Amino acid sequence: MGCLVSTPKDTGGIRRRPRSLGEIAVFVPGLRIPKPIDFSQPLGDNLSKNLVERLSALRTRIVVMAGQEAPATTKARRKTTTQHGGSSPLEDYLPILLGLVKEGSLLQHKLQFVWVNQEDEAEETTLSNAWYEVLSVLHLMALLSFSQANLLLLPKTSADGYQPKVSEESRRTAVDVF
Repeated sequence: MGCLVSTPKDTGGIRRRPRSLGEIAVFVPGLRIPKPIDFSQPLGDNLSKNLVERLSALRTRIVVMAGQEAPATTKARRKTTTQHGGSSPLEDYLPILLGLVKEGSLLQHKLQFVWVNQEDEAEETTLSNAWYEVLSVLHLMALLSFSQANLLLLPKTSADGYQPKVSEESRRTAVDVF
């Protein structure tokens, strides 16, 4: 009842506490995975060969990373490149991509960016707008961070063998992820 003067008699008897809540299922949104695209044909005349190759390499790394991360969102997480002090392909790709969407850029609509939903590979979205790619990359970055924090907050069996608990270190790390 919440009142200071409440007693078990007031609630109609002794209240039993559940022994175990069991597992709790949480909805986790599916990832959108990028499909490989060829940067050389549409951008080859407008950008240096070096930059086109760098864009292609980064996009390929993102495709591979997203393909590996998608199944891992439901399993124990392994260390990612950012946790080792490096940077993720998403963080490297974003500044270059932002260069394509600068005001007055003629390159903004030159490429078709294709992303596929993880749950339904038949559902693919294709847009010829670099802003769509920017938003898709930011969305993927957010979902990967959310997924990582979510996995850190899953209760683990405690050393005393009783109720599974979330350690303080895991809680701090989950906050640091964001």
